[in-house]
Amino acid sequence: MDIKADIKWIRQELKKVKDPTLIEAFKNLLQYRKKVSSERIDVEQYNKEVDESISQIARGEFYTHEEMGERIKRWGKQ
Repeated sequence: MDIKADIKWIRQELKKVKDPTLIEAFKNLLQYRKKVSSERIDVEQYNKEVDESISQIARGEFYTHEEMGERIKRWGKQ
């Protein structure tokens, strides 16, 4: 496929997605891509992101390995 066809297919598939977690994961992937394509982050930014991740875990905002395995299985069935 060429890039235009790929983009068209991605748009069509995104319209079908109902799972907000999958949308959030896709959003994070795109945001991460921006970070990777730009300059490397400094130590302060790295520590800020680690601290935020730790805070999310403390608030219970995470999935166990088993939960993610089940979510991934459901994604394949959509």
